Amino acid sequence: MAHGTKRKAGAESVTPNKKRKEMDCDVSKSCSSPSASQQSNGSMATSVTICKPTFEDAYLQLEKLGEGGFGSVYAGKRKTDNLPVAIKRILRVDVEGRPSVSQRRTTLAPMEALLMLRAGGGRASVGKCAAVSLIDWYDLDQEGILVMERSVPCVDLLTYLDNNNGPLREDQAKDIMKQLVKAAIQMLSEEVCHRDIKAENVLVQTNSDVPRVRIIDFGCGCLVRKIPYFYTEYFGTPAYALPECYSVGRYEAGPTTVWQLGALLLELLDGHKQLNTSEFLQRKTTLSSELSRGFNLNQAMEQ
Repeated sequence: MAHGTKRKAGAESVTPNKKRKEMDCDVSKSCSSPSASQQSNGSMATSVTICKPTFEDAYLQLEKLGEGGFGSVYAGKRKTDNLPVAIKRILRVDVEGRPSVSQRRTTLAPMEALLMLRAGGGRASVGKCAAVSLIDWYDLDQEGILVMERSVPCVDLLTYLDNNNGPLREDQAKDIMKQLVKAAIQMLSEEVCHRDIKAENVLVQTNSDVPRVRIIDFGCGCLVRKIPYFYTEYFGTPAYALPECYSVGRYEAGPTTVWQLGALLLELLDGHKQLNTSEFLQRKTTLSSELSRGFNLNQAMEQ
């Protein structure tokens, strides 16, 4: 894989001969500011504070930071206090949302926004969680806009690896993975499955001795299913699809997170090598033999 190459995510059928139904997500836990409340009939009404003033009056959009399968992201700042923000613009046709009611007005709350509120909280949680916090969202005629906190200075983990010119030391990888595992446990406890954990979706704040990681881009995410507990259509970067997607055509939320964290650990310790599940299952993946005694990555990946 070329250094710095961005790996796009999306809906991917890894067993093309099998027909799959699209997942149906329902919000089942309460969020706060915006918030979700369970109705007596089991459906979900989401109470969201409508942002005043308008997006143009409240925020200044700056340079483009990146583009993926589910929207474009720009740097920006809040006009009232120059707070750095990231602005994600998603075409309305690509927004998976749920009806939201506030001030007697029904709008479309992007599923991504609801997932972010569970994982990283709202305005009051800025800087407190591993998952970036959602500050505002706007439901416009042609697009949805998410306004998120933006850590400064920071780079994505793929760039961080490029700047390191090779694999991280084991102690460096340990510092990053401990934070990611803790974040994954917290997200799953809030019934959020990211489904696209990879180097491009992890930011590294570089203003401290121990780099702090932040998780971004919940565009492929979903709520953890209870009944049924498995999914039959994979949303995420195809290379990181679970082995179960190939063997039985379905997968679960928890194992998805564990597999993707393991793939990311391989990348941290073996330079810029990207794990490809299909190649791994065909035993075409070679792993580093230079790890310290007691750290058997081959054994860890096979378990």
